[in-house]
Amino acid sequence: MIEVQNLSKSFKLSRAQRKERATTNKNLFAVNNISFTCQPGRVFSLIGPNGAGKTTTLRIIATILKPTNGSVRVNGYDVVDHPIEVKMKLGFLTGSTGLYDRLTPNEIVEYFARLHDVDQATMKRKRNELFDLLDIHEFAKQRIGKLSTGMRQKVSIARTMIHDPDVVVFDEPTAGLDVITASNIIDLVKDCRKNGKTVIYSTHIMGEVELLSDDIAIIDKGKIHMLSTFDAFKQHMQSSSLVEEFIRIIKSVEA
Repeated sequence: MIEVQNLSKSFKLSRAQRKERATTNKNLFAVNNISFTCQPGRVFSLIGPNGAGKTTTLRIIATILKPTNGSVRVNGYDVVDHPIEVKMKLGFLTGSTGLYDRLTPNEIVEYFARLHDVDQATMKRKRNELFDLLDIHEFAKQRIGKLSTGMRQKVSIARTMIHDPDVVVFDEPTAGLDVITASNIIDLVKDCRKNGKTVIYSTHIMGEVELLSDDIAIIDKGKIHMLSTFDAFKQHMQSSSLVEEFIRIIKSVEA
């Protein structure tokens, strides 16, 4: 479970940044007093335009950033007070994950398994399952630096899931990927839901939102402007499509 309560995150603006933004404010709130809960066995979609606060929120959940105010708990652990415990329970997948170019997929996955105290037998079993799902076996011994973008993202998925995390954070995981690799990620998300994992999913691709969502939140300018189950959201849409409804809500915020 992920519990976000009154979460805010601000960043200091330099003099040049204040001049560029035509503001006298010394701080910019990327996230401003938001709250939501992600339940096990459900996919929670967090969507919004660029700069809305999505990635900042997900990075706080993943303990990469510290909140300015409010709290986040992952499976009962506070992300500030107990970051190691959170990391052990969580997998974080983003389209910009850095991998070690000189290592092979076999080596990178084993390295992250050891970081999470996964025993050798379990690691081999889980690695084979993931490599089967993602068709990694054929390039498992090649160096990461020699792999295509899609291949690298497959390795990132395996790295994310090797310790069988209870909570999985997906931040634009299919951005720039081919249809087959994107489909593998969608299948993985469905598998996570089936196995009772807590999933938070951020994407600009509305087809993925429609395909995967159990719950949904729309965020813009650091604030949540719609929070609902996906079924209730669809029932109360004022537009004929999800894309049009998303645009309508964002425009109403900006008006």
